Amino acid sequence: MKRNIIIAGVLALAAIGASAQNINGAGATFPYPIYSKWFSEYSQQHPSVKINYQSIGSGGGIRQVSDGIVDFGATDGPMSDEQIGGAKVKTQHIPTVLGAVVPVYNLPGVSKDLNFSGDVIADIYLGKITKWNDPRIAKDNPGVSLPDKAILPVYRSDGSGTTYIFTDFLSKVSQDWTSKVGKNTSVKWPTGIGQKGNEGVAGMVRQSPNSFGYVELIYALQNKMSFGLVKNASGKFVKASTDGVTAAAAAAAKSMPADYRVSITNAPGAASYPISSFTWLLIPTQSTDAAKTKALKEFLGWMLDHGESEAAGLSYASLPKQVQDMVRKTIAQIK
Repeated sequence: MKRNIIIAGVLALAAIGASAQNINGAGATFPYPIYSKWFSEYSQQHPSVKINYQSIGSGGGIRQVSDGIVDFGATDGPMSDEQIGGAKVKTQHIPTVLGAVVPVYNLPGVSKDLNFSGDVIADIYLGKITKWNDPRIAKDNPGVSLPDKAILPVYRSDGSGTTYIFTDFLSKVSQDWTSKVGKNTSVKWPTGIGQKGNEGVAGMVRQSPNSFGYVELIYALQNKMSFGLVKNASGKFVKASTDGVTAAAAAAAKSMPADYRVSITNAPGAASYPISSFTWLLIPTQSTDAAKTKALKEFLGWMLDHGESEAAGLSYASLPKQVQDMVRKTIAQIK
């Protein structure tokens, strides 16, 4: 009897091993904290599925999934028409959560949260504002004693969705930025020092007095970094929060395009945080591995049913219900 039980157990384990799915993905660092949590939890609940994810930046994620190197990609900047047209593997954008990009700084002696207008941020990276006590920064921060110190701008050196969101916002609030730099996952920065990943930018700002950078909200919170309020389209200085991101997404949720490629930076509304964005998984629409496709679709269903409720705990905003309903229909169409 005991021998039969052991044999049955071995056969069961063998069956699981035979049907196990190792799914590989790569891309954005912006959603990495929640993706890491989701993929770990899902594998614990579904031992036959292991989802491996490399946080290499949105540009790398787009390239690898488009070339068929990984089973799925991840990006915070939607693929361009040119990228879609040139991809060997056609993919579907699937929005997962929303998040915020925040201006972080290391300014010894200043403990108050600083205010930043979008055109001021643009001019810091354009090299037109070089000192912390510049009159334009001082105007937005009355009563704050700002030092006569040079600003060290820090930016992402890798292809980055966080950069796309940040430069998308700057392109909407600064004509000078639009004409000289523009928006993309990688841009030619006029000044500053580059670092790889949200982790790299956060680390450089933390160790460099008088520096200024941009990271996803969770990285600022986890590293206990100072981050500023940003002036929104209604002229209000707003500090990043899940409520502010949700407010920014409200209008887009009502008129979401079928391919989900939408920008919500500088969104209308007094409560909207202006550097907000959806983030997307890139799922192949016609996979050559039916078992992997089935496993990915089941994960996406789990994400909507269970994962979304965990978003706020990591300072992301969950998808609006009407977007979740759209996504369920899109998932069903993936073959």
